[in-house]
Amino acid sequence: MCDRCGCGEPVDHGPASPTREIAVGERLLADNDRVAAHNREHFAARGLLAVNVMGTPGAGKTALLEATSRATAGRWRMAVVDGDQATARDRDRIAATGAAATQVETGLGCHLDARQVHDALHALWPGDADVLFIENVGNLVCPALFDLGEGLRVVVTSPTEGADKPVKYPPMFRAADVVVLNKIDLLPHLPFDLAEWRNHLAAVNRRAAVLLLSALTGDGMPGWLAALARARGAAEVHP
Repeated sequence: MCDRCGCGEPVDHGPASPTREIAVGERLLADNDRVAAHNREHFAARGLLAVNVMGTPGAGKTALLEATSRATAGRWRMAVVDGDQATARDRDRIAATGAAATQVETGLGCHLDARQVHDALHALWPGDADVLFIENVGNLVCPALFDLGEGLRVVVTSPTEGADKPVKYPPMFRAADVVVLNKIDLLPHLPFDLAEWRNHLAAVNRRAAVLLLSALTGDGMPGWLAALARARGAAEVHP
């Protein structure tokens, strides 16, 4: 049982009932949504902003979290759950900035699910955190399908990926509350049409906030921090 928070949530799944047949994909998503709702209740009860950070390998998700940790040191208490198929390299990078961090190695899994986040939180137990970042496995497909209980969905992309990614992977970009175009310091050196990228993004998602920044140079970081502050304020006001 979930003994750290007293929620009564089982840590391991029991066997499926042999008397009922159900599509595996349907059952998987239904169970995930149940655990995600449980996660969301915990986040809301603590006024904790949980941010699901998604994007391709190399888009700069970890670099953005490193820069965020350094920029908010002494003001926000930041915790991070890092998801990767192998190694704890990203966790170690984040921990080196002073943030609490834990790693989930997914093996052949191409995304984090709500159960993995739930169990990782028991290892991390960010009870005094202000913001929890969930850095998802680098992938523009599967992570968009799984609710983790987060309050904010962020997609990090970069000009090295090309301007057409929003229309090639619409479910991912459609799910985003915030789309971050990272590595803008590379724009002068790449055949990347920013107007074309904006048009493609607008074709699938007009509601998302769009932020242009460089986690490396710090350009545009104030806009990112302001977006987080607004979302954090909303999480605190509506526990």
